[in-house]
Amino acid sequence: METTQLGSTGVQVSRLGFGGAPAGLAHYLEDYDPSRDTDREGVVAAIKQAVELGVTYFDTAPGYGGGAGESIYGEALEGAREDVFVATKVSRDVESVRESLETSLELLRVDHVDLVQIHGNSYTSDQADEILADGGILEQLEQLKEEGLTRYVGFTSEDNNAAVFRFIDSGRFDVMQISY
Repeated sequence: METTQLGSTGVQVSRLGFGGAPAGLAHYLEDYDPSRDTDREGVVAAIKQAVELGVTYFDTAPGYGGGAGESIYGEALEGAREDVFVATKVSRDVESVRESLETSLELLRVDHVDLVQIHGNSYTSDQADEILADGGILEQLEQLKEEGLTRYVGFTSEDNNAAVFRFIDSGRFDVMQISY
């Protein structure tokens, strides 16, 4: 399996990652429901096979089926924690950052994640101000990193705008996950 360094982490991960949206979201790509045992078992088996084949990057989010994706990842990756890099996300709700990550840790069956990212598809300048502000989401993520609940912090975006460049220029993010 080909690997690459992830952002500024220094960590090598597989170039091919396993994304969590199809695991947690009902009918995202096809007739699938994570609450159906047979569907869930199929995804668990696929994740386990991916680990066996050398995939090391696994990315999910609480928003993927109200935690269903994280729960499936937790089940499938149990026992493989040393071999994989687990990433999840938090929403842009400044009031729920810690609670969101703590719930994710429970669902993922881990005491820390490797990466927690701010989940976003696009950001306005005002949203960037709020994220970068004292007491904002980024400062909270940095605190969670200090506490050892995550090793790295990042953001996701499907945009390439001034707000994204402000995040980059801040030098405070270890990883960015963007569309290209």
